[in-house]
Amino acid sequence: MTADFWHKQEQGKPLFPKLEWSQPENRHLSGKLLLIGGNLHGFAAPAEAYAESIKAGIGTTRVLLPSAIQKVVGPHIENGEFAPSTPSGSFAQAALGELIEGSKWADGVLFAGDLGRNSETAILVEKFLQKHEAMTVLTNDSIDYIIASPLSVLERPNTALVLTLPQLQRLAVAANYERPVASTMDLMHLVDWLHGFTDRYALYLTVKHAGYILVGVKGEVSSTKLIADTSTWQLETATYGVVWWIQNRSRPFEGITAGVYSLYCHPSAITQL
Repeated sequence: MTADFWHKQEQGKPLFPKLEWSQPENRHLSGKLLLIGGNLHGFAAPAEAYAESIKAGIGTTRVLLPSAIQKVVGPHIENGEFAPSTPSGSFAQAALGELIEGSKWADGVLFAGDLGRNSETAILVEKFLQKHEAMTVLTNDSIDYIIASPLSVLERPNTALVLTLPQLQRLAVAANYERPVASTMDLMHLVDWLHGFTDRYALYLTVKHAGYILVGVKGEVSSTKLIADTSTWQLETATYGVVWWIQNRSRPFEGITAGVYSLYCHPSAITQL
């Protein structure tokens, strides 16, 4: 298939090399990121995303966690802040004010995951997405909340999901999209699917399939051949994607795609994976 919407990059051949050359070196010009995640029984995702955001080149990162884990992680996490939690230790609906306040401070928001399975947290995430139009990326188990209520994000501006192929399958079903996603799809047909879906809906998508990371934004699709891979690819890809998007705010396709290249294909990054 030869299609002008499909853009390919690999090691030594970035699609947008000028973005790498122009990445801010001054910390104060590199953007502000709000990380949201964690619950009483797990908070590795926001902690790892914090470390990855520094590697990706963000200026300042704040981490918002449920108050139930403050005594456990408070002294050990840098730039940590805490919001009301449920009795089970997840974010409560009362945390909405902290989420909105933090998102107004930030240039971008990342729901990093480890949110737990809690109906009150699901309502909180949906209300946040409805009430505030901050640049937002969701990944890991935060995707499951979106799949349960896809209308909250399908037409929301400045919203990106970094998801697995099974999560993408469930999203397509929940959205009543006429073209199903199959695990047996070859790369060409998944690229065409992403083109059609993101051309119809405002939502931006990033997924891994057949040894590639695919980014779909407004009908444009980039494919990046993986040189190396990690078990936490979703979180790492989401973090680099949101940082580079923050630094190229008006160019989400280029920014997210450049973030993927920086993480997986840049010579300095390959040895770290």
